[in-house]
Amino acid sequence: MLGRLGIVVGMLAVGVMPAGAAAAPRDVASTHTYLVAGYAALHAVVSKWSAVEADIHKLDLRFHAECPDVGAGGPQSEEEQKLSYEVAGALWATGYHTDAGVVRTFVSRVRSLRWTNPATNRSSRRFIMGLQEMSALSVPDLCGDVRAWSADGFKAVSTNTERFDRHVEAIEVKEIPPGLLLKYVQPTDRGLLKRVERLYTRFSELEFTTGQASWDTLLETLALNQ
Repeated sequence: MLGRLGIVVGMLAVGVMPAGAAAAPRDVASTHTYLVAGYAALHAVVSKWSAVEADIHKLDLRFHAECPDVGAGGPQSEEEQKLSYEVAGALWATGYHTDAGVVRTFVSRVRSLRWTNPATNRSSRRFIMGLQEMSALSVPDLCGDVRAWSADGFKAVSTNTERFDRHVEAIEVKEIPPGLLLKYVQPTDRGLLKRVERLYTRFSELEFTTGQASWDTLLETLALNQ
């Protein structure tokens, strides 16, 4: 559930294969630039991960001050799961806001890249759009939304929760599939690719541990079940 916390830029975290002999110069150049931009983005995110953690902690402190245990007494139900998902969305919004500058830089470096394969271009555009949409995502009014659920006798969540969840669910942050790019990776980029792999592994570890712990903490603060 928390796979979109922070910026998601898993570029080509797979094994190296020989570049295709017929690769067009544009494909090779675009892939190289994409790989360089991906490394820079991952390095920036991993290096400032403490800032993501700090902003998430501030979010928890805010809920502690504004509405501690606001969901107390609520049953574990399908409606409560919608609020639980909204909490995850609040975490994603917070992480992306922290890394908004990284996203802008990455997008500025890759938005003009083009490949001879139309599928690769479409995938690149979707990825960029997803990153921008997540960066623009606002933290929802969780205190108000949980209060509304409580005021309704814990029967149905508010339309605000329904709308937010649908919006977040519709955002797709999915990098260009490695299969579309790997054949264009040149031998001279093998060292860079290995560094990307190491950074992506570290990023995934940080994302998972921070995401799960933060989700549990916020749910406890609001007295919601998973």
